[in-house]
Amino acid sequence: MNNKREYDFGIEAMEEAGGTAPVGDAPKKPKKRWAMKISASLVAMAMVSAGSIGIYSRVAGSNNSPAHEISEENAGNSSVTADAMNVIKTEKPGRTELTTEEIVEKVLPSVVGIESEFTMVSDSSSNDFFNGFGGFGNFGGYGNYGQQETEEKKSVGTGTGVIIDESGYIVTNAHVIYDSQYGAELADSVSVIVDGDDTYDAEIIGYDTDCDLAVLKIDADGLTAAEFGDSDALKLGESVTAIGNPLGFELMNTVTNGIVSGLDRNITINDKAMNLIQTNAAINSGNSGGPLINKYGQVIGINSAKMSSSYSGEASIEGICFAIPSNKVSDVVDDLMDYGYVTGKPQLGITCQDVTEDISEMYNMPVGVCVFEVTEGSAADRAGLEKGDIITAVDGKSVTTAEELNAEKNRHEAGDEIEIKYVRNGEENTVTVELDEKAQEE
Repeated sequence: MNNKREYDFGIEAMEEAGGTAPVGDAPKKPKKRWAMKISASLVAMAMVSAGSIGIYSRVAGSNNSPAHEISEENAGNSSVTADAMNVIKTEKPGRTELTTEEIVEKVLPSVVGIESEFTMVSDSSSNDFFNGFGGFGNFGGYGNYGQQETEEKKSVGTGTGVIIDESGYIVTNAHVIYDSQYGAELADSVSVIVDGDDTYDAEIIGYDTDCDLAVLKIDADGLTAAEFGDSDALKLGESVTAIGNPLGFELMNTVTNGIVSGLDRNITINDKAMNLIQTNAAINSGNSGGPLINKYGQVIGINSAKMSSSYSGEASIEGICFAIPSNKVSDVVDDLMDYGYVTGKPQLGITCQDVTEDISEMYNMPVGVCVFEVTEGSAADRAGLEKGDIITAVDGKSVTTAEELNAEKNRHEAGDEIEIKYVRNGEENTVTVELDEKAQEE
């Protein structure tokens, strides 16, 4: 660095601009007020909960399904003890292939509808056209002339779930019961529809937004639990069937089929890296949390996301859908039922902001990830990382964004060591960091 003062000013300017990204155990962000957002990207990964339509269309009057942000938050209030472990036991593939009719007959009794009620906090200017483009309405030239009022609105989203135990335990997607995109966060209440008719109040046992999985419990017994198969045994091109509730409950228990289009797809959705099964079986809003089923009638995935266009005027993208592998589901469900959160997740303990090429040129800073806050006592703190350090590489691999830093961190487990290269006051340094375990969020 030739000008440390300019470098420091750059950090201060970035901090004032906000937009820091959490890595590790960053402090929980406050609820944010809802406002219309327009994405500049041509293609987005969209979660397939009808909450993406059912919730936000009631507030904004929009029929577009926004991409759902997967945050690093995870929580749960489990009352289940450790004897609940291994509730999902994945079975080896069967020997007899079933017809589509036989698959549906076998699995349909285990598929449920889920309805979640959220409280949305909105500005009175939320529907102002100019406010949708970064808040131009705040200058007072249009809409309510700079005067903002807030109001709460109750909104309902729907999804799908799979019964995993006859005593009333159900697995679904976390984004069915927890909203990260617009700050509504955990649903006020959740109900479950069984057999297309009986409705039960549901308890949220635990959820994890990184893995996008949640476990619910209803007061019922004698239910039909689905059989789960070994997702590692899937083969490319193998036939699969999906069952769910697209666009709500009017089309409840819709059946679609296709093939396994891809395996071990490393997909990033809103800065969250996930390893997913790709399928061309039709999955739409409301299918979230529903089963993807192999040719033996075994659930081998939980449907979660699809590729979609962010512009209504563009041609839609069909046949590129994704599901969470059943083996991953089994591991996560065990933790959620035992502890209410997922154990073994690595945490670094910083918040940070990308240093783009433009920022780098403007403030004479290296391209990388600038540390804005270090949590006291965290892995980063113990290793000696400080506010203002700019991380440029992890384990010898260059990182230029918080997304890339998170992806490298998440390749490891708690207790693993990673090597971080960073720049401080113009000097390049390397430090070894032993990752902590991410604990349950309150």
